[in-house]
Amino acid sequence: MNITLTIVAVAASVLGSGMALPQALRLFRTGRTEGVSPAWIGVSTAINGWWVAYALAVSLWSLLPVASLSFLLYVWIGVVYVRATSMRALTGIGVGAFGLGMAPLPALLAGGWEIAGIAVGLSYGAQLAPAVVAAYRASVLDGISPATWVISFTEAALWLAYGFGIGDRALVAGGAMGVVMAGAIVARLLVCDVRAAAVGSAARLIRVGGAT
Repeated sequence: MNITLTIVAVAASVLGSGMALPQALRLFRTGRTEGVSPAWIGVSTAINGWWVAYALAVSLWSLLPVASLSFLLYVWIGVVYVRATSMRALTGIGVGAFGLGMAPLPALLAGGWEIAGIAVGLSYGAQLAPAVVAAYRASVLDGISPATWVISFTEAALWLAYGFGIGDRALVAGGAMGVVMAGAIVARLLVCDVRAAAVGSAARLIRVGGAT
């Protein structure tokens, strides 16, 4: 592995390890859950568990630390989310974990880890899909941490480059899906910020006009 790929892997691991932290802290500090999907929490926990298993199965040690830490962070997010809402949130988390989160299982049973790894990578899209749907359905996005999704987009782009560099199709699939899905949420947040700024400006103009 050349030095460039090593740097890319280290950067992706560092970003990936901290990706979920801003979202966890935002939930913990504010208790606001608007725009946050419990199914996303469940499927993210499961998919990161799959990445841990894949890294161990194919000896992809550069992936193991970030996958392990991300798994633990999503478990923590789940706990914080349930405390901020109610125990009924466990239903949505369970649907994500044992529904979408089990998508790679048939591939593993049919073709072993070579095929399952690609399925895990493609499932990264399924992991982020509930978050994308929730972000686009919600009119208020106060529960979403922008930092998490900017980091997610950057991390996915780095894993995509690293996957191409080492010829790992699972990482290529996962990186490509991550760029698309995280990019969709970043775009949604940007649009909402622009709209909020426009509404604020209009409100100030109305107040000034009324005062004069």
